Amino acid sequence: MSISGKAKLAGVVGWPVAQSLSPAMHTYWLAEHGIDGAYVPLPVRPEDFATVLRGLRLAGFRGVSVTVPHKEAAFAFVHRCDDAARAAGAVNQLVFHADGTIEGLNTDMPGLRASLEDTLGGGLNGAAAVLLGAGGASRAAVLALDSLGAGEIRILNRNRERAASLASALAPAAKARLVPLGLTDWPAASRDAALVVHATSAGMKGTPPLDLALDTLPGTAAVCDIVYNPLQTELLMRAKARGLMTIDGLGMLMHQGVAAFHAFYGTEPKVTSELRKALEKALAHGS
Repeated sequence: MSISGKAKLAGVVGWPVAQSLSPAMHTYWLAEHGIDGAYVPLPVRPEDFATVLRGLRLAGFRGVSVTVPHKEAAFAFVHRCDDAARAAGAVNQLVFHADGTIEGLNTDMPGLRASLEDTLGGGLNGAAAVLLGAGGASRAAVLALDSLGAGEIRILNRNRERAASLASALAPAAKARLVPLGLTDWPAASRDAALVVHATSAGMKGTPPLDLALDTLPGTAAVCDIVYNPLQTELLMRAKARGLMTIDGLGMLMHQGVAAFHAFYGTEPKVTSELRKALEKALAHGS
């Protein structure tokens, strides 16, 4: 589909960004709705982030999605933001408005919540959840788990102080008890967990996998990995081998993209099985 000089432009900024499926997803929706527009991957070093944002605004971009490692840095650039972004202190969508202001959205939280609900078929009903990681994505994950009714969220990170900082920052916004722990606490933390959410980049294409034994998890537990490239991470493959329910990162990607597409192009798309098939095909072909 060709674009004109009046095309609506948006993209995704990250470092790296080649592994992102967002361009394939948004391009699918652009074609589906016949919109004159484009969505492009933009590799941006952390030290160039502010300069690139300024340039994109001047170039007429409608906004950008934000991925690792810029989600927390992007929060500092917004003039206003939604409640999820404010609570998380991180944004994954920047919308450039005609009056020169930048709006920040955090669609990771509702995206993850919707993906978990699709698979779990409901909430957590006071059960304990384990969150692996304490970065920008983990902030949204805490809020998603809290909104699903987790009674306790155990935040495990290699750097326990970072987990404690995250718990302290989000405690006022969460009803669940937030417990910061180190990775060495995994055996005790996982013993009665109903759900494990992995929210780091470990296992992403080109990075070492998360080395974590799953034998301490109850047989009824579910394991979610927000990484989607590869779709079946080593963590999920080991969880499946144990007979555990698994949730890949593609659901979160699709659900969080709906609000972004609407903000950039003015149309609200649908998450469908056809979209998932198209993204699985893109992954299989190395996109």
